[in-house]
Amino acid sequence: MPTSTAAPAGTWKTAGDLPTPAAWYGQHDGPVLLDGGAVLVAGGADAASGSLADAALFDPDHDVWNHADPMATPRRLHSLTRLADGRVLAVGGLNGTTGLPTAEVYNPVNGHWSGTGQLTTARWGHSATLLDDGSVVVSGGSAARPSGGTIALRSAERFDPGKGTWRSAGVMNDARTAHTAVQLHNGTVLVVGGVAPVGAPDDPALAFCELYDQAHDKWTPTGSLITGRRHHRATRLSDTKVLVTGGTAPGSPGTAPYDPFSQRTVEVFDLDAGKWSAKAAMPSGRALHRAVLLPGDQVLVAGGAASDRDESGFRSVLAYDVAGNTWAPLPGMAAGRWSFAAIVLDDGRVLVAGGVARSGLAAADPAATELTRTSEVFGGTP
Repeated sequence: MPTSTAAPAGTWKTAGDLPTPAAWYGQHDGPVLLDGGAVLVAGGADAASGSLADAALFDPDHDVWNHADPMATPRRLHSLTRLADGRVLAVGGLNGTTGLPTAEVYNPVNGHWSGTGQLTTARWGHSATLLDDGSVVVSGGSAARPSGGTIALRSAERFDPGKGTWRSAGVMNDARTAHTAVQLHNGTVLVVGGVAPVGAPDDPALAFCELYDQAHDKWTPTGSLITGRRHHRATRLSDTKVLVTGGTAPGSPGTAPYDPFSQRTVEVFDLDAGKWSAKAAMPSGRALHRAVLLPGDQVLVAGGAASDRDESGFRSVLAYDVAGNTWAPLPGMAAGRWSFAAIVLDDGRVLVAGGVARSGLAAADPAATELTRTSEVFGGTP
């Protein structure tokens, strides 16, 4: 039988503040770990949901943030991907309310951004996944509807970092945006959930999932989630398994499909079986949270909120033991937050930074979203 391991030991320690408060509402716009251990954040949204060009670097030796060269174009709901050669690719997103087809690359050697080839289709809320050959596949996302509003995309594009060019990477079976994508065995990419805009206040969450074959640019449906999910997190456990946690409850209070307990649910995908299986539910549900894999097959789940409206960010932190299929509470963060940056540092500590503290009726001014520029690290002393 699998043997359970003890929950990770540690406490939260205050780190330096971000130079600019920001929130990252996408699934693939989060922080990137650079060679040498520094962490890069770039773009995101300000308190008025405006797009940011600002970038910052976290110094893990001194636990402080420093200004970095800003991107050429402000972006939110973009993607940020570390390339095989150590550079970082920023793709698409929104500048204000305008979808971007542009991309740019950050070179950590000289600390500067430079433009690269443009997407065929401007998009935001897409996924971006580094492949075995060093290319990056970008799939789905949102685009402007010609008659107004937004649509979800089925198209995918692939970036060649050596040439700085894009080409078609086939078409997904289902249009989706705000989904997650994880690379698995032999370069297969699993795409999970997301939403399909229908012009309603709450777009329906998708249970459909599919697999991308990078050798043939082919998309194939695979087992569907037990529960449709948006604002969830997908964590790669191994070459063949992915853990999905939480997400926004479908519907709204007082409507038939509303199920607040769905935010506690957890599923694991098995590539060999092509199926999802239910796992032990979290002690408390959440969406817009962050989940990172720690050494010893433990997953740390932090922060989040019930939704992005009239909420205060959660301080609570949980640890999931993969082998034992059990949850344990960890010390809470000093500041509740959602849609924040979270990443495991080279020394094994976990860094969280920025995000939304309060919104709507939970904020001091219901008309103003409250962001935090604070940062914290979990673990021992490096």
